[in-house]
Amino acid sequence: MAKKKKKKSSNKTKSPKVQVKSDVKRSKSTSRTHEPTHYFNREISWLEFNERVLHLAKDERTPLLERLRFLNIFINNLDEFYMKRVGGLKDQISTKQIGLSIDNLSALEQLVLIRAKVNDQLKRFKDIFEKNIKTKLKESKIHLLSFDELTPKEKGFVKNYFSKEIFPTLTPLAVDFGHPFPFVSNLSLSLGISMHKPRSKERIFARVKIPNQVPAWIHLNPNETDSFRFVCLTDVIVKNLDMLFNGMIIDEATLFRVTRSASWDEDDDNAEDLLELVVEGIKDRRFSPVVRLEFHDKPVEWIREYLTDELEVSTEDIYELPSLAFFTNFSEIIDIDQPHLKFEPHAPQVPVDLLDIQDEKGGIFNHIRQNDLLVHHPYESFNQSVERFIVEAARDPQTVAIKCTLYRTDKNSNIIRALIDAANLRKQVACVIELKARFDEERNIQWANELVNAGVHVVHGMVGLKTHSKMALVVRREFDGIVSYAHIGTGNYNALTSRLYTDLSYFTCRKEITSEVQEAFNFLTGFSLKDDYKNLLLAPVNMKEKFIEMIYDEATLGSKGRIIAKMNQLEDKDIMGALYDASSAGVKIDLIVRGFCCLKAGIKGVSDNIRVISILGRFLEHSRIYYFGKGKTNPLEGDFYIGSADWMYRNLENRVEVITPILSPDCKSKLWDILNTELHDKRLAWVQSKKGGYDLNQPENDEQKIGSQEQLIRKTSLERKINLK
Repeated sequence: MAKKKKKKSSNKTKSPKVQVKSDVKRSKSTSRTHEPTHYFNREISWLEFNERVLHLAKDERTPLLERLRFLNIFINNLDEFYMKRVGGLKDQISTKQIGLSIDNLSALEQLVLIRAKVNDQLKRFKDIFEKNIKTKLKESKIHLLSFDELTPKEKGFVKNYFSKEIFPTLTPLAVDFGHPFPFVSNLSLSLGISMHKPRSKERIFARVKIPNQVPAWIHLNPNETDSFRFVCLTDVIVKNLDMLFNGMIIDEATLFRVTRSASWDEDDDNAEDLLELVVEGIKDRRFSPVVRLEFHDKPVEWIREYLTDELEVSTEDIYELPSLAFFTNFSEIIDIDQPHLKFEPHAPQVPVDLLDIQDEKGGIFNHIRQNDLLVHHPYESFNQSVERFIVEAARDPQTVAIKCTLYRTDKNSNIIRALIDAANLRKQVACVIELKARFDEERNIQWANELVNAGVHVVHGMVGLKTHSKMALVVRREFDGIVSYAHIGTGNYNALTSRLYTDLSYFTCRKEITSEVQEAFNFLTGFSLKDDYKNLLLAPVNMKEKFIEMIYDEATLGSKGRIIAKMNQLEDKDIMGALYDASSAGVKIDLIVRGFCCLKAGIKGVSDNIRVISILGRFLEHSRIYYFGKGKTNPLEGDFYIGSADWMYRNLENRVEVITPILSPDCKSKLWDILNTELHDKRLAWVQSKKGGYDLNQPENDEQKIGSQEQLIRKTSLERKINLK
């Protein structure tokens, strides 16, 4: 990995170190030390999650073309896992860091387990595609063909297509004394070619990069609607290599792909210019070490050895994949017009509470002033709630100021445009853009520059901390003075993912919340050291301390205690220790954790009262909800929280996160309905087993065959119909 240049000294002010409050006094009667055997390995648990994604591709209840989509998701997930997690483990080894995982494994031991687990999953992937999905596609008159399977007429069409559309995009790169080995970029798909000149036995290596601007599958009969025939782009290029290397003799061609580490150094404690640091990091990452080299099937030994040597890859990092499905994207197939082979289309509904005020100026603020608003995406519209909140504020002459955090957003963001419009209208606009949002750094830098040019006050995140919170504040001058309105969410300000991810948005003008949101922005933009938040949980200031206190408060109630927590991942050892202690005290605990979970449920005397489930379906479960029952018979008298943080060390101690209490009875009721629906899901929910795997719930009747996501779609649609009558 390229080393970062040392920066010159300067007098620039750096943000002060934040005091993390994580030392929580535990009750002596419940405090205990937990063994490494009480925890699952994070990396293996994540691979278990990705295996559940793969099951969605196998499950015949999933519409056929959607099964291809889940194959794509499985591979994309695995790519990111190797870039981030395997890259990080390899960094530990190369820098001789002596650290053990939560279950007491070294980095090397974890890499061995990862390889074995992944190889097993790749075999399963091949069988699912080759023996099942491909056959089902053929039965549905969708044919995925090799070049040799084409008719003479189709071969002529493909030859012509290659000459006009593909050939001009290809750059053959041969290697000799005058042509050095080419740089192979991360996740780029390439052909490694062995060839020689006529009357010469000397082997020459050449590389051809497969262009990603050309469809991965070429549609051979686009004008037909009852039968669909496709040929794979890579196969077409292989069959036409003679046009690229005119006069040369092609011996062999092997498809290969490299994965580079994305675990570049994010330690910015000594950074004087965060923007410069991130720009340098992006450049460095392009040349990061290769952590995985994939070949199609059994590559020619000479090409295999040549690439292994040139890319400096160890044998343990080489994977031979027996199906082209590992190296392609099925988007062109998924997009064909066959509605009966896809999920039924879903259009997010306008929130019921906003139906009567759609054309009313300032209507959303009038509603929030009277009642808190909780919106559940994608069942309810992001555009008609979150976007509307910011866009109306930008246009409204009563708006004095807008403040917003941005972690990830879409490339055509209406929210960004609204902030620019607001600045042009001379409103005070401040935006905290996290430049270190992994894989979105370049887009965020571009947005930051556009906002600065428009006169928006832009803060490039915080030195030493990632800003992951999802919050906005609108300040308006109204008839009775200045009134602030806050939005706190679980998901990004991204209109595209809002249709694919389940998230929650909370809107309020309660002074006890908005005043602390204002303080949180002061923390982000002005280094405020306030640490006595009464309502908000702000990481890394008080969030971890408060969560652990609430868990132990439930523990004091014994069997009357109740905890339900829904999140993406669970890994923080202090939180898990508190949950174990609460379980030992008799508290009933349900954890809805979509991804990896290091906590082990069902350990006798430790976690007997804990159940862990994971829900996977057409939408990515992304919301975070935390419920503490407080011993109340009526669940709505308990405490509800939502926000941006999972129970992970990085969220609680290395990021700026915001969790808000939900104070409105109506909003509490809505959250309880969500939790109750998911806890009783017999279609999409997986239950953690004692061995670390997950068992898919099995419906016992027709009613249970409807999963929680479909139930919530139907409930939202029904509520809207009732209110329109």
